[in-house]
Amino acid sequence: MKIIQNQTFDEERALYAAQDLVVKECKFDGPADGESAFKEGKNITVEQSFLNLRYPFWHDQGLKIVSSEMTELCRAALWYSHDIEIRDTKLHGIKALRECSHVKMYDCDLISPEFGWSVHEIEMHNCTAQSEYFMLRSDNLHFYDVELKGKYSFQYIEDSVFENCVFDTKDAFWHAKNIVVRNSVVKGEYLAWYSENITFENCKIIGTQPLCYCKGLRLIDCEMVDTDLSFERSEVEATLTAPIISIKNPLCGHIYVPAVGEVIMDMEEAKGEVICR
Repeated sequence: MKIIQNQTFDEERALYAAQDLVVKECKFDGPADGESAFKEGKNITVEQSFLNLRYPFWHDQGLKIVSSEMTELCRAALWYSHDIEIRDTKLHGIKALRECSHVKMYDCDLISPEFGWSVHEIEMHNCTAQSEYFMLRSDNLHFYDVELKGKYSFQYIEDSVFENCVFDTKDAFWHAKNIVVRNSVVKGEYLAWYSENITFENCKIIGTQPLCYCKGLRLIDCEMVDTDLSFERSEVEATLTAPIISIKNPLCGHIYVPAVGEVIMDMEEAKGEVICR
């Protein structure tokens, strides 16, 4: 492995098509304002480095980034790259991850609108994120101990699992398919409309009009707080652990709840049962 240490690069494609390279304590910044520093690279490790220029990691294979910083000016940092590991790193530029696959992230801080679009197979552990349209149209997400703030997250995702997470997010999980959320808090309006085969287990769900127009919806021992007009036109099997404000027109299934403020059944095709116990 070739090692580059304590250098500054600002030219266009500074390390284009590099292979078997370790970059330590380097800066990608300067007046030349060059783009695409590591484009078309293979087997690249970047450690304790500062990236302040656009599009550094495009079309890379075998990429490891550790204890580094990508600033707000480091736009669209990782696109079309595969086999990626990122640890203890700040990703603060817009659209930081797109069209990538086989990604693992640990202890990272994300401030990146439109992060994670069309990504296949990503693990995220102990990370914080601020983003809008987070993980749009991605699949095979496995998140553990992740905190998220931002609207329109996880729309159109498929085949994913989330555990011990805290999501403060509006319009989350719209059109999502084959999803499990466990031991988590999900706060925000209009949760998971039009989803299919989504399960919430031991979760706290907060916010108005959740879980409408769903197919194959399951809630297992969940608490719903400030949730009114819930389950409209949904196919649902739910066991709730606390009273709920209101339930409206579930299409079919059973909702077991300690108490409910109001059950609205004002359309003929609504056949779901609400059972207080």
